[in-house]
Amino acid sequence: MKAEDSKKTGQSFSAVTVSPSLARKLAASGIRNEFDLVLHLPLRYEDETRLDSIRDAPEGRPVQLEGVVIRCDVMYRPRRQLVCQIQDDSGTVFIRFLHFYGSQVKAYAMGTRMRVLGEVRQGFFGPEMVHPKCHVVKAGKPLADTLTPVYPAVKGVARETMRKLVYQVLHDDAVARSGCLAEILPEQITRKYQLESFPDSVKLLHYPLPGMPVDALQQRTHPVWQRIRFDELLAQQLSLRLHYHQRRGFHAPVLRPTGHLAEKLIQQLSYQLTDAQQRVIAEICHDLAMPYPMQRLLQGDVGSGKTIVAALTVLQVISNGCQAAIMAPTEILAEQHFQQFSRWFEPLGITLVLITGSQKNARRQAAVTAIATGQVMLAVGTHALFQGDIRFARLGFVIIDEQHRFGVGQRLALRMKGMESGLVPHQLMMSATPIPRTLSMSYYADLDISVIDSLPPGRSPVTTRLVEDYRRDEVIARIREACRSGRQAYWICPLIEESATLQLKTAIETFATLRTIFPDLKTGLVHGRLPAKEKAELMRAFRQGEIQLLVATTVIEVGVDVPNASLMVIEHAERMGLSQLHQLRGRVGRGTEVSVCILLYQQPLSDIARERLRVIFKHTDGFEIARHDLRIRGPGEFLGVQQSGVPLLRFADLEQDAGLLEQARTVAEILLRDNPDVAQQHLQRWSGNRNEYLRV
Repeated sequence: MKAEDSKKTGQSFSAVTVSPSLARKLAASGIRNEFDLVLHLPLRYEDETRLDSIRDAPEGRPVQLEGVVIRCDVMYRPRRQLVCQIQDDSGTVFIRFLHFYGSQVKAYAMGTRMRVLGEVRQGFFGPEMVHPKCHVVKAGKPLADTLTPVYPAVKGVARETMRKLVYQVLHDDAVARSGCLAEILPEQITRKYQLESFPDSVKLLHYPLPGMPVDALQQRTHPVWQRIRFDELLAQQLSLRLHYHQRRGFHAPVLRPTGHLAEKLIQQLSYQLTDAQQRVIAEICHDLAMPYPMQRLLQGDVGSGKTIVAALTVLQVISNGCQAAIMAPTEILAEQHFQQFSRWFEPLGITLVLITGSQKNARRQAAVTAIATGQVMLAVGTHALFQGDIRFARLGFVIIDEQHRFGVGQRLALRMKGMESGLVPHQLMMSATPIPRTLSMSYYADLDISVIDSLPPGRSPVTTRLVEDYRRDEVIARIREACRSGRQAYWICPLIEESATLQLKTAIETFATLRTIFPDLKTGLVHGRLPAKEKAELMRAFRQGEIQLLVATTVIEVGVDVPNASLMVIEHAERMGLSQLHQLRGRVGRGTEVSVCILLYQQPLSDIARERLRVIFKHTDGFEIARHDLRIRGPGEFLGVQQSGVPLLRFADLEQDAGLLEQARTVAEILLRDNPDVAQQHLQRWSGNRNEYLRV
């Protein structure tokens, strides 16, 4: 491929000849250079290193046979097909093609010697192969000396073309001189961690020697795979840790602890902070006092008290004359945060505003002006906080609640608001969806992580019940009993409108039914399509006990805190994910009453649904639930591919390769400290010019 063509297509093939058309097809599958071809590793292998006799060929597994065509006919019963018969010294076998070209009829004429690779089965004519791999050969042609790789499909590119390209990369002198296959890691690293040579590992994976265990190679359990997985994890760790260190070159406002506002708020509280909360507050406050931007993830299970931690750290920011912003994923949660922070901050003389997408223009404009002039020190809102007309006077701290619900671009846009003054604001991301340790080590290696690992005292445990839908009457009786005794209840439905496909109960339909069943109870309905003002009023009425039974969609999944609500019913629990079920269940058990969460489900259950219900029934610890969730869904779904901000691992498996991940993390720090050139070379090899691992 010529240099000018390379610029047009954005490719960088330098040692192999690739036409612009082929380059575009390869690029569509992520193959942009020779190293990408090297990493286009086989899905499986074919054994063309040996021949079996026709008579002794085992049934049900791939074998290679060689013989002479003694018959070749186009037949029309029961359908048009090409049937050939080949013979060796031990017997005959039929070869059947249901789809064929006229050229094949000529190529497989009587007397032709053929090698065929496929599975022998008993057919209508006797032993047969259907659509085997065929080669016309001369007598005595040597057998292959390695297993034959079968590569993942690339749209528009024949597998034989891929095989030739990869072969050229692995055997061409020009490619060797380009360093595409060179060993990069220092010998002391490969020796200490018992890593195979990179070029030897790659060549062996593309062309395994006869006798190597094919199943282990295809299932990626063979030891030769360890080097590939290690190198991939090392590239990820290098990029994220490099970003972690580079962040310290940016300037952030230095926000030293003053304590006077925080002490006043603590005196307002009717409870004492837990040791875990105090430890996490100290970690955050220490980072806020640094001259470089904090980027910390705060994890805490449902009900662990993250909000008061956020409030106390915001006070340190405000005490230093800087503004803070809190971004929530839903208007209900933003409104709740606004109300809670108002109760805490207004007695301290601190003014705050709410920014949401559904606000009336006059109210919004007043809030925008107050933020820009510095009249308010705290802005709470949804993604509307980072729209173009919002300008902060001196933004020093950004808190993103339920951070996994926001895209990377949305999180970055809000932080960029503070960079207009030349300073990068500190950033705290909060999540009540615990992240398993291997996932946090891998995909969050550029962050500092704080964990609130205990719940406040006095929280009542939530009992989980699995109830099949035919027992609905028993559930209704539980609702009546709870509400008549002065407590409140949720009834959660997954859809707003009827879906003929899913046939789920809807919130609107359920609301109408329950009002008929409970004429003596005050029942409310909340869903995402209600006007913001109406939603806020309904939630206020429920918090104050004016509504006894709240029918809702999953908009109340996070943040809603009503201590008197002690019973929750979740419709079609089998269709919800573990994280969502755990979050919803966390809306009860926030007071002193014994609380119950009833999961209504319908048969038949899929294997995954059955496993989810088993896990949520058995476990209440969010970190344990998250571990199972990662196992069931994998990191792609757990993170959200569009929101993760870093590419998913192609070869490594976080659960199986936890030990390798630890080693890669250690080696990354060693290379960045002692061999920065090697670190850059390794990162360039794996990420090229795309910088995918370095997205913020």
